[in-house]
Amino acid sequence: VQLQASGGGLVQAGGFLRLSCSASSTYVVGWFRQAPGKEREFAAAISRRGGIVNYSDSVKGRFTVSRDNTKDTVYLQMNSLKPEDTAVYYCAASRWSSVPTTIAPYDFWGQGTQVTVSS
Repeated sequence: VQLQASGGGLVQAGGFLRLSCSASSTYVVGWFRQAPGKEREFAAAISRRGGIVNYSDSVKGRFTVSRDNTKDTVYLQMNSLKPEDTAVYYCAASRWSSVPTTIAPYDFWGQGTQVTVSS
């Protein structure tokens, strides 16, 4: 399973970015992020057909996860970005039937994409 996240960049606070991840529809896909000096943390996840989504409290209401299975792509729309959203963002795939919000159930990881939010 090859995953590749893209779409990161530098944006001012209050701005937006959309991340993309190439991922088969056979997997639940999660987005995680890791800021410098901090542990990797869950941000959002989506079920195989897109009907179930989960968000961390820190991104709920600002980020939206979606997928287009005709393109094998999962998106993370990030609005109202804050400096504390600065991190490397990773997408990951899970074979679980639920939509997990922790790291362990995700078996496959892509290379991250850097998101930097300036104040």
